Amino acid sequence: MWQPLLQKIAKFSTFMGKTFAVWVIVFAFLAYFSPDTFKFLAPYISILLGIVMFGMGLTLRAKDFSEVFTRPFDVILGILGQFLIMPLSAYLLCKLLQLPDEIAVGVILVGCCPGGTASNVMTFLGKGDVPLSVTISACTTLLAPVVTPALIYFFANQWVEVDPMAMFLSIVQIVVLPIVAGVIINSLFGRVVREAVAVLPLISVVAIVAIVCAVVAVSQQKIAETGLLIFAVVVLHNTLGLALGYVLAKVFKMSLPKRKALSIEVGMQNSGLGVALAMAHFSPLSAVPSAIFSVWHNISGPILATIFANMKDEDKEEEVMTEAQAAPAVGKAVNGK
Repeated sequence: MWQPLLQKIAKFSTFMGKTFAVWVIVFAFLAYFSPDTFKFLAPYISILLGIVMFGMGLTLRAKDFSEVFTRPFDVILGILGQFLIMPLSAYLLCKLLQLPDEIAVGVILVGCCPGGTASNVMTFLGKGDVPLSVTISACTTLLAPVVTPALIYFFANQWVEVDPMAMFLSIVQIVVLPIVAGVIINSLFGRVVREAVAVLPLISVVAIVAIVCAVVAVSQQKIAETGLLIFAVVVLHNTLGLALGYVLAKVFKMSLPKRKALSIEVGMQNSGLGVALAMAHFSPLSAVPSAIFSVWHNISGPILATIFANMKDEDKEEEVMTEAQAAPAVGKAVNGK
């Protein structure tokens, strides 16, 4: 009875997931030109992000962390890349461009957040190492309550007063508890959850679109004054993350699928968390870089994934050529010639 309905909802959910960036842009414009319509969403930002994180927990299983034990170097390199490249590049951009205090804090804030859940989808579309991507996202998210406040305190304390303990509690409530709840429900009711998982993209899209609308609505006047500057900084920040993540993996001679995974993991942030933390601990304007990042990385991500999907794996081609060159010699040895 419910199967046909679930299939229709799953199909619509997939469509919404694929066109996510379009809906974010459309509703961001609506919130900008009619802010009073969407301001009521602002108090619910943390709840909306918690729903997204709960959905992430429903998709996680114990085996998603197995890569930590089977190839710890790759995972640790990804975690270090995530928590070093993005905060450092954010700090340097703020200094070089002499950004106003509230915007600087917002840029650093999004840079200190863990990897975004959309990175796993982009890695898959780009033919990257999906298990590695999933593991890095899960690990950085679980480390976020400690690492993110510490990084924000270290890099942003010169602009504003930062309370790491308050931020720690916020991240535990908004991120960790919903994910843990999702994991527990997945382990107890796995069969039912697997049938419902197809609906998650729809829920995530609605929640994140609502978060972006809330931020744009309450910050409309400030965006009118500084929107282009923030957009330019966000594009630069995201581009640096994607490029330096790839370079980092190449320096350590990782395979092409791993390089793709690290590039996307480093460059794509959990910008929803950035919005929630900014609204709770700083100011609405500080939330704007995270909101714009949420829009932009869902445009740059698919573009990069398309480029990655069409890249040729030179290492594999060399292996094939080597095997082809070795074949005649092997044949001669077998034939005793």
